[in-house]
Amino acid sequence: MQDGKIIVAYIGNGKSTNRYHIPFVLTRKNKFKIKSIYNPRVHHDVWPAVEGVIYTEHIDDVYHDPEVDLVVVSTRQSLHYPYVKRALESGKHCLCEKPFMETAEEAREVFALAKEKGLYCSAYQNRRYDSDFLTMQKVVEEGKLGGLLEVEMHYDYYRPEVPNGVEGFTKSSSYLYGHGCHTLDQAISYFGRPDHVHYDVRQLLGEGRMNDYFDLDLYYGILKVSIKSSYFRVKSRPKFVVYGKTGMFVKESDDRQEEHLKLFYLPGQPGFGKDLPQHYGVLTYYDGAGGFHEEKVPSLEGDYARVYDGIYDCIVHGKEPVIKHWETILQMEMLEEGVRQMALAGKEGEK
Repeated sequence: MQDGKIIVAYIGNGKSTNRYHIPFVLTRKNKFKIKSIYNPRVHHDVWPAVEGVIYTEHIDDVYHDPEVDLVVVSTRQSLHYPYVKRALESGKHCLCEKPFMETAEEAREVFALAKEKGLYCSAYQNRRYDSDFLTMQKVVEEGKLGGLLEVEMHYDYYRPEVPNGVEGFTKSSSYLYGHGCHTLDQAISYFGRPDHVHYDVRQLLGEGRMNDYFDLDLYYGILKVSIKSSYFRVKSRPKFVVYGKTGMFVKESDDRQEEHLKLFYLPGQPGFGKDLPQHYGVLTYYDGAGGFHEEKVPSLEGDYARVYDGIYDCIVHGKEPVIKHWETILQMEMLEEGVRQMALAGKEGEK
């Protein structure tokens, strides 16, 4: 560390590093300093160089740098395991993009290695700090919905060109792995370990093609949490619908951080990521006297930099990690099981 700051190096210099990490870390200059970024071929035609950062085509410049405290792996998923493992073996704390690994066994192995060496290691679960997800939690905890009965979480697109452009199936290109890692983590982080799970994972374009649809039901006693996503939704379903015994909450629109980032409107600029009144969710409920209410709920502010705040508190102040190892392992187990059941369903369909 230098002057109380954690020194960071990134592996990968693509969209994830430059859109979902660096802009947020730069809002925490009192806690973090970016020293270097490794990429096999350094170029700045898409993403401009960050002032003061060393760009290198030699991976050992990251692993062998004694000043680097934290390595952030932000590459395609097939490279996560070797990069994270070597970072830990080099004595570096590690943060890795999601999906974290390809298998739960790989996740267990790297977490065991981190524990053995006394190092921080986690997945980058930034979607815990989506505005819509935080607002949903606030509504639930206020109690106006009564006992929870059902939660629907949707992550929809109309992007048929994506599955149509992928001829074969791999875990890393599947919709379940690529997008289920967001919503599954939200469900696990807030509701915990489910009693059981029902999986409906499909290849709408046919067996052997990309997985382009999933519908997972997580059961917690009488509560059912449904996680649904598709590439073929001409009109997206509400992001969150929450049903209780005395009310319901509907949040139609997504967190706006990603929307602004795509426009190169960055954290720290006025209004970044903030909902306008037309984006607010609607809470409908009956009070204890039988009175009917319907009201807009101002959205809480999302902030992906809070992942880095948790890392800082863990490494520097010794606090418990916010993103727990068991949560990530459970998510990997569920992603694997979803793909397994999809394959079984395909074989049954051949009979």
